[in-house]
Formats: sequence, C-alpha cells, structure tokens
Amino acid sequence: MRWLLLPAAYGALPSAWASASKIASARVWPANDYTRVIFESSMPIEHQLVVLADPQRVVLDLARVDASPALDDLASHVQPTDPYIARIRIGTPAGGFLRVVLDLKTEVRPQVFSLPPVAEYGHRLVVDLYPVHPVDPLMALLQGESMQTPPASSGKHAVRPAHDERKQAQAKASARRITVAIDPGHGGEDPGAIGRRGTYEKNVVLAIGRKLSHMLTSDARMRVMMTRNDDFYVPLAERVRKARRVEADLFVSIHADAFREPSARGSSVFALSEHGATSAAARWLAQKENAADLIGGVDLGARDPVLARTLLDLSQTAQISDSLKVGQEVLEGIGTHNALHKGSVEQAGFAVLKAPDIPSILVETAFISNPDEELKLRSPKQQQRFAESIAEGIERYFAQSPPLARA
Repeated sequence: MRWLLLPAAYGALPSAWASASKIASARVWPANDYTRVIFESSMPIEHQLVVLADPQRVVLDLARVDASPALDDLASHVQPTDPYIARIRIGTPAGGFLRVVLDLKTEVRPQVFSLPPVAEYGHRLVVDLYPVHPVDPLMALLQGESMQTPPASSGKHAVRPAHDERKQAQAKASARRITVAIDPGHGGEDPGAIGRRGTYEKNVVLAIGRKLSHMLTSDARMRVMMTRNDDFYVPLAERVRKARRVEADLFVSIHADAFREPSARGSSVFALSEHGATSAAARWLAQKENAADLIGGVDLGARDPVLARTLLDLSQTAQISDSLKVGQEVLEGIGTHNALHKGSVEQAGFAVLKAPDIPSILVETAFISNPDEELKLRSPKQQQRFAESIAEGIERYFAQSPPLARA
C-alpha cells in the first residue's frame, strides 16, 4: 500500500462543509504512454491517493467535493482500448469526502498534481497513470526491424575472419536506416490554436504528422518515431527525451500558426536560436509554444536534472548549423505548396528544439487563424500535400548530408 498526500492535511478541514465544491468537468485521456484523468473545479481540490494491489486499483479521496453530473458521467468516458483503466467507480459523499476508484488492467505508477487556472481552464487535479514497466521506444523500433531481418547463416561458413566481420559491421553501420522523430504539437488538454471554423491545431497537425510518417516509412532507408500518435498531451521535455532515446537523426515538430490578425498567412520553418529570436513574431510564437505545458498540464515539480543540464547546454553550434540546413530544404519544399511567411528559416528559443545532438526544426504549416489557410488545414488532400512537401525537403537534406554511421 502506498499513500501520496498533498500538503493540505485533512485534520485541518472545518467541520462545516458549506464551501463544498462541485466538479465542473471530469475527463479521461488514454494513450499507450500513460492515461490521464482530470478533475476540474472552481476551487483547488484537496485529495488523498492510495495504490492498492490484488486487484490493482487506485483510490482517490476528494475532500469537500459534492456529487455532480460531470463526476457521474466520468465512468462512461473509459474506453475498452484504454491500456491502464478497466473502469471507474464513484462513491457517495460521506464525512466530507468523495471516493473515486480506478480499477486497473495492470500495475501503474501514478503521479498526482494540481494546476492553477490558465486559459479557459479552472483549477485542475491531474492523475497520470504511468506503467511500472514502460515500453522503451528504441527497443520497439529495433524489435520491429528485427522481425524483418533474416536470421544469421549457420554451418561451416558461419565463422568468418575478424577483419571480414569488421568490414560487415562498417557496411551495416553506413547503410543503417535514418531515424526521424515526428512531433505533432499540442494534444489532449492542449488544443493549440483554434480557427474561426472551430478547427483545432492539435487535430490537423496530428493528421499531417501521420501522413508524413507513412510517406517516410515507405522508403526502406527510413524509420519514424512519433512523439504522439493519438489525442493526448506530451510534455515538451518528454518530446525531446523520446527523440534522444531512439537516437533520432532529425526532429520535426509540426504546428499550425496563429496570430491576432486574420490576414497573417504563409508557412514558416524555425530552428533553435542561442541568442534570441530573428523577429518579434518569432519571439512571440516561441513564448506561446513554450507555455504549452501550462495548458497541457505537466508536473513542474518533477524535473529531470540531467535533461535540465542538457537543455541549458549552449554548445549546440553544430546542431543549429545542421538544423538551418534541413530547415531550408523543408522551407523550399513547403513553398511549392503554400505561400511562405518568410523566405528564410527563422530562429527562436523553442523548448522542443533544444536536443543538443539532434538537428531539430519546427514547421508552422499555415496560419489556422487565416480563414483561407484554415480551409487548407482542414482538407485531407491539402494535408497530404503539406506532408509531401515536408518529406521532399527531408529527403533532399539526407541526400546531401547522410547521417554519421553508428555501430
């Protein structure tokens, strides 16, 4: 049994419960990486969480919370395909507490944290259910490749001289597959920009990312890892971690721009800047994108000191140089399909571009705030053309700058 407590002590709760609040909204976001359960209220939610085994379940006691239609409806949001939650049970308020039980399909490692109001959201209590034994993305890629690799030969020819083995290893390394990390922006709680017709950035960039992935993997020389392949939020630092775990040769973050004026239009490509943004618009955009964790919801107290030092490392001259090269190729490619906002790659301090050892670009496919370009982003045919133009730029870059061989 394991207890996770918030600083608020139940012994200090008042005897009168006139200030009890109702849950205005309750949501479930399932994904392969983790499942997120969110309770939203007009006031902070004091709580207590315990993990129980035999059977596996998470018990969450909410203090000073009354029953509400949103809570009653929460159980219906659990999908049969959810990898972690089998069902949700809501108890009857008693003694000032309301109990929520998450019946699990497997052992999990929960993280629980509170988020202050931001954008259109009120106070949120977030419960993230991570698997105790997560699937490593690099192993998943390697296992997928091994299923297509013929077994080693046996018999009298199986043993070869050491120098032949070295030559084979070098040839295999030089002919290795190129790994591209595709990062559809936003997701889950964070819709990104919203067009006048109600188009969500998170949906259109996921559609373009999937089409780009299909296009690149049709080339036997390439393989793809997507930071998200469904509608859930991935913290900005975790997107970088995923790319580094699969030893990606390129990181491509896909977005759909927005601006205060609907007349703004055109595609853009960004690389990291060590010293500042190349324009006021680039600085504004980077600040907006870097604030995504506040909306998507991430436990800001759970910092990885190793990653933090990595992201603060400014010795990224080679990475930025390569990012500008691939960015220019992608910009020229996307310029064949859509007008360009600027004719050159811009630079700004985007958090997702800070992997020190991976060329990284952020593609703003079009302005979702522009009515004409919003229509383009909504069209599957136009999404395919965006993906094709990005893929062409990536292929031209690797034709000119093949990645270094790895053993």
